[in-house]
Amino acid sequence: MSAAESLVRLAPSRYTLPRPFLKWVGGKGQLLGTLLERVAASGNFRAYHEPFVGGGALFFELYRQGALRDGAVLSDKNPHLLEVWESVRSDVDGLVERLATHRAHHHEDYYYQVRAVVPTERVDRAARIIYLNKTCFNGLYRENRRGMFNVPFGRYTDPPILDEDNLRACSKALQNVELRCQGFEEAAAAVKSQDFVYFDPPYVPVSATSVFTEYAKGGFGEGDQRRLADTFRDLTRRGASVMLSNSWAPLVLECYGEFSPHPVAASRNLNSRTDRRGAVKEALVDNFSVVRPEQLAG
Repeated sequence: MSAAESLVRLAPSRYTLPRPFLKWVGGKGQLLGTLLERVAASGNFRAYHEPFVGGGALFFELYRQGALRDGAVLSDKNPHLLEVWESVRSDVDGLVERLATHRAHHHEDYYYQVRAVVPTERVDRAARIIYLNKTCFNGLYRENRRGMFNVPFGRYTDPPILDEDNLRACSKALQNVELRCQGFEEAAAAVKSQDFVYFDPPYVPVSATSVFTEYAKGGFGEGDQRRLADTFRDLTRRGASVMLSNSWAPLVLECYGEFSPHPVAASRNLNSRTDRRGAVKEALVDNFSVVRPEQLAG
């Protein structure tokens, strides 16, 4: 039995280490069961690639289940985010020390003081991002046009600013992983036949107030979404197994129509009005359950 085929036998657990060390809008913790079933359906795969790494829920679950036998490449174009991942991998002791300091001083005024100043040392910058992420409104990661974190203070009773056991487990999981600061097209260029690629990009907005495209300076607009769909097709022609998550939106259904997007239900709690929170329909797309590479040749 292959590593991929064994995945469906293990139920994912949000309480098992390692788990994401960042809260992430659209994080896939609640959909891990569905995602693992799709990964298993792809059959054997070599290296694992995740070009929009975010919180890395699927990566950590695959690591925990021993499915990353041929390595993994995690990447994102946001250098601030990649610094956090690199610091978790290479300086977890420094992160723990600095997050303990943030936890000891945490209150609303302190939050805005930290948000206003970007430190010069990498580990300090990484600890700042984790602290802000754990204490800001809804755990939202958002930057303004100058690349500055701009989410307001979140009112939590006891935010998990320092989770030392998980940080150390994540650091161990990342020791043999390639971390790259790059866009999805550059990431795709390194993918080989029989590799597995999971795209979890900023979602196509489903309303005028959506914030999914603002995870980095410059955003992720319609043109980017269409280029991503072209990259999805190119990887299919090259023999890679590819899976993508996005919103159930007309643009997504148009871009991936030949792959027959599958609807999945996910819970989202970003709306300021509680009566508009709850389950939403998302799209899950793959190239191994409907369309094979030879069908796109030419």
